Amino acid sequence: MAQLVRQARFKLRASIQDIDYQHPRNLKKAQVAQLAQTDWLERGQNLLITGPCGSGKTYLGCALGHQACLNGLGTRYYRISRLLLELTQAKADGTYQKTLNQLAKVKLLILDDWGLEALKPAHRNDLMEIMDDRHGTHSTMIISQLPTDQWYAAIGDNTLADAILDRLMHNAHRWALKGESMRKRLQEID
Repeated sequence: MAQLVRQARFKLRASIQDIDYQHPRNLKKAQVAQLAQTDWLERGQNLLITGPCGSGKTYLGCALGHQACLNGLGTRYYRISRLLLELTQAKADGTYQKTLNQLAKVKLLILDDWGLEALKPAHRNDLMEIMDDRHGTHSTMIISQLPTDQWYAAIGDNTLADAILDRLMHNAHRWALKGESMRKRLQEID
């Protein structure tokens, strides 16, 4: 389990037990408990977490990813910009197909900061390859400040947006968090 956690490369050390339910942000304990069971991962379902900056999206994603590791499931965390950079480098050094194969095998792929930057045509194609390889077999978690109804425009190409979002959304659990920044709240307490 410790090796799975190391390989996941989480941005944050987060756990299900430490999730704050006091802050009003549209987060229900029962919903978290259900997803912590990881049955959704066994079924190859996705999770889409949206909400304003500082609402705890990344923490929740890392906590669920950590729980997946504790349950023996391979997990990998990426900020989307770093994943796309890694794929660009893999094309240059001839390891692109190997990298895609590795991404296809991960039980839970967590992609953070979805939609923050405009996608280049090559990046849209990369995302299509990843989503197509994973569809119906392995789970993908998307974490974004953008509401899901803005993802289509953020992808930028109508045909690829249709294909990518169809593979992501049709079997997805959705959390739309609300509220002010948890960082701001913690700063006020200090």
